[in-house]
Amino acid sequence: MIGKLNHVALAVPDLAAAAALYRDTLGASVSEPLDQPAHGVTVVFVTLPNTKIELVHPLGDSSPLAGFLAKNPAGGIHHICYEVEDILAARDRLKASGARVLGDGEPKIGAHGKPVLFLHPKDFLGTLVELEQA
Repeated sequence: MIGKLNHVALAVPDLAAAAALYRDTLGASVSEPLDQPAHGVTVVFVTLPNTKIELVHPLGDSSPLAGFLAKNPAGGIHHICYEVEDILAARDRLKASGARVLGDGEPKIGAHGKPVLFLHPKDFLGTLVELEQA
């Protein structure tokens, strides 16, 4: 069901500093910041030859990411994203197997302009999983 790894997301307390680290120290191609109000975050994508790193920072005080950074002030791995061919079929199959889809269970448009869903970390070895329509 899952396809390729789309990205690994790192929650960061300082988006500009994290982007500079990847761009200036590691020599990576780094996108401009992109606000994602529907998700309460601002993201920057670091493009690698085989995948991407998503640097994620809270957008406003009510961001769901604020709690993660309160527990992990230096930041850290927040989630991993896999591509799926049919996000609704994947959602239905996962729910039928007992996996919990976060939110209202309906896909939202993500930073790549494609539908995404998040799966409860307690159902996936303690890891928040994002599914993105391929």
